Amino acid sequence: MAKLKITQVRSALGRGAKQQGTMRALGLRRPGQSVLHEDKPEIRGMIRRIEHLVRVESADDQSKSKRD
Repeated sequence: MAKLKITQVRSALGRGAKQQGTMRALGLRRPGQSVLHEDKPEIRGMIRRIEHLVRVESADDQSKSKRD
């Protein structure tokens, strides 16, 4: 299954409790931190809720570029 690299680019401070909870559920604690998750509808929904706070990349693209 495809993987997504999710990087926190903005702080969750001052955001609503639901957005802060979504960040914690994804495993993000501080700006600049990245986590890997499988590309599932549940994860995509969580990303959609906080898309203004994170950057999303395909982890498969990064692994291919490291091999070259």
